[in-house]
Amino acid sequence: MADTDVPLQPKKKGLTRRQKRSLSRGAQYAVFVAAVIVFAVSADWGRLKNQFAQWDIARQMFPDVITLALKNTVLYTVSGFVLGLLLGLVVALMRLSSVGPYRWLAGVYIEIFRGLPALLIFVFIGVAVPLAFPGTEIVGGTYGKAALGLGLIGAAYMAETFRAGIQAVPKGQTEAARSLGFSPARAMVSVVIPQAFRIILPPLTNELIMLFKDSSLVLLLGVTLEERELSKYGRDLASTTANSTPILVAGLCYLLVTIPLGFVVRRVEAKAQEAVK
Repeated sequence: MADTDVPLQPKKKGLTRRQKRSLSRGAQYAVFVAAVIVFAVSADWGRLKNQFAQWDIARQMFPDVITLALKNTVLYTVSGFVLGLLLGLVVALMRLSSVGPYRWLAGVYIEIFRGLPALLIFVFIGVAVPLAFPGTEIVGGTYGKAALGLGLIGAAYMAETFRAGIQAVPKGQTEAARSLGFSPARAMVSVVIPQAFRIILPPLTNELIMLFKDSSLVLLLGVTLEERELSKYGRDLASTTANSTPILVAGLCYLLVTIPLGFVVRRVEAKAQEAVK
């Protein structure tokens, strides 16, 4: 008996995986373009220009916005970063110590200063510390108090960064140093910490950017006209001129520093990845 012919099923036609990706990408571009068009059409550009782009007001801010406000912001940030770097390294070593009270104290410090808002820390330094220790308000002035506030905040984050970097160094490096007669402390200082610095350089640069932005909280300490940083300087001029152009200029000055630092972070991360490969 002859086999009956079985009709062939037609192949299902559908989009390939590449076509689906292209269609999805095209839809995302369309949504993005539509959002830009809606924003461009609905925004009142005339009012925005009048409020944020008065070039005559912007010109009056120079050179003081650079020689005074930006300079003070950089000084506050650098001094706070240096203090945070040193204190953070000490706290990280305490966190890794075999002595229990050191580990406990370092853990409490990290949890407190990472958990509290930076604004409250600056209020505490500006109000509570002078009350508890009379006479300290004149030690270092605003620059000293700003460095202390930023340093305490940065140290809590940098301590964990240091700890991760130290633990990322292969233990064989320490063992090799000890076999050469190095003491544990000398092996840590001469061998482990320099290698840890290379590992944690990108996150440390990110922390510098965060402190640069947090320096705007220095205004809570009560600054004089000559001690104003970018945020305070822009707000004062905005109140005087009844216009927001000074705030925009201050924001652009922040970007003048943070964007190059962000580029440095990406370059360092790329070189680190190439070294690993």
